[in-house]
Amino acid sequence: MKRPVVVPRQESLMYPIVKNPFVHNLQFTTLDIVRIAIMSVTIAPVRLVSLSLLFGLAWLLAKISLAWRTPEEKEKPLEGWRKFLMRPMIMVGRAGIFCTSFHNVKVKGHRSTAKEAPLLVVGPHSSFFDSLVLFYCWEFPSVVSKQEISSLFVLGTLIEYTQPVLVKREDPNSRTNTIKEIHRRAHSGGKWPQIIIFPEGTCTNRSCLINFKSGAFYPGSPVQPICIRYPNQFDTVTWTWEGPGAFALLWYTLCQFHTKCEIEFLPVYTPSEEEKKDAALFAANVRATMAKALDIPVTDHSYDDCRLMQKAAKLKLPKAEGLVEFMKLNKKLGLNFDAASELLDRFYAIAKNREGKVTYEQFANYLHLPKSNALEEVFSLYDRDGSGTIDFREYAIGLSLVSSPENTEETIQFAFQLFDEGNKGYITKPELGQILHNAFNMDGLDSDALFDEVDVNQDGKICFDEFSKHAMKKPEYAKLFKTYQDAKTNGHQKQE
Repeated sequence: MKRPVVVPRQESLMYPIVKNPFVHNLQFTTLDIVRIAIMSVTIAPVRLVSLSLLFGLAWLLAKISLAWRTPEEKEKPLEGWRKFLMRPMIMVGRAGIFCTSFHNVKVKGHRSTAKEAPLLVVGPHSSFFDSLVLFYCWEFPSVVSKQEISSLFVLGTLIEYTQPVLVKREDPNSRTNTIKEIHRRAHSGGKWPQIIIFPEGTCTNRSCLINFKSGAFYPGSPVQPICIRYPNQFDTVTWTWEGPGAFALLWYTLCQFHTKCEIEFLPVYTPSEEEKKDAALFAANVRATMAKALDIPVTDHSYDDCRLMQKAAKLKLPKAEGLVEFMKLNKKLGLNFDAASELLDRFYAIAKNREGKVTYEQFANYLHLPKSNALEEVFSLYDRDGSGTIDFREYAIGLSLVSSPENTEETIQFAFQLFDEGNKGYITKPELGQILHNAFNMDGLDSDALFDEVDVNQDGKICFDEFSKHAMKKPEYAKLFKTYQDAKTNGHQKQE
């Protein structure tokens, strides 16, 4: 039975159009299975061997190009014969793409030069195959890479050839230094190669564009948006947090007769003066331009949603429970990741099940309170969609909008004075039981259990410090205290 929603809801906090952009369910037909089985013992092994040989050839060309460089040369863009080898590298890369089953990559739009647009932003980011964009730019662009990857034997050499912007995870100033390096290259007047960035920061299923990170937009330089599409009926390229693994997708793709890919270079986006001063605004406007070209919505999901999704899985909750559209809650409610992570632990303690939903009964049990009109009213405030249950997103919003604003020092002081008969400075078990019975019809056993939970030092008394700490640990009580306070105030006014 659905409970009515008793308050108007903020449209800005409604559920996103796309609830889970991080899942890819690959559905196999009988024909798909037969094709993969046949190709696995015929064409796919040949393609894999060819791909490996081309990969090795690319590594050799990169190794030769990077050989015998002086320390001074390493700090400058490649030039002369070293840069000349870029064309053979691109041809080898395109041959590898062909061997993978991408036989005819369609390219639309004008490809800009480094002078026209120092930065390239690609989306949606949905696959490791997205890297094929590198081989269809005006010249080989630089990538942003973790320093650990650049030290790998073969892959590291190929990445080094792109003259990457390296991110040092162990360096606390890494983000600042990375932005400074991007800024330096972006304002070199086209001397450095373009820098290619996937601003979403993680892979999605291409159903939307998630939040763009601001790093590529801090320099305030013109950027060229690049849209990538894979219009295949059987999608073997999408690599998300929930779905087939990387090797499985590679093999399924090798087993396709042909895999379609389209790359569209949108017009160069030159930021306004306002956008140059506000990287977040610049990023949002570029994202909106790309979303319009792709005809897909935007959401405020981000990489932090993926982190919460993984934590939900560790807690044995459905992964989707961690998806709260984090950037929206961060902007609207000021909720940071650490706070959201703690809330997920608390939510799990309430739900105590693998369904990831809190029922009215569980809500009451968590607070050690019997069912009452006051408690049902508070539960309905949390239950934003009137479904009769609370999911993690509703719980996080409820705490921020319903309970936390009421969980003030004044409310806690009032509640303590309400229980503390005679203003002694502490609450006894009978006093707590009497008020809880009058206010919420709680029986003695339940009130005794709540008393024992609050009485941390077990001295038979609840001091204000113990009461306050428990109220802060369970801010859900605050709205109940306020409801009872308002009821008492209204009652006195009627008597007068």
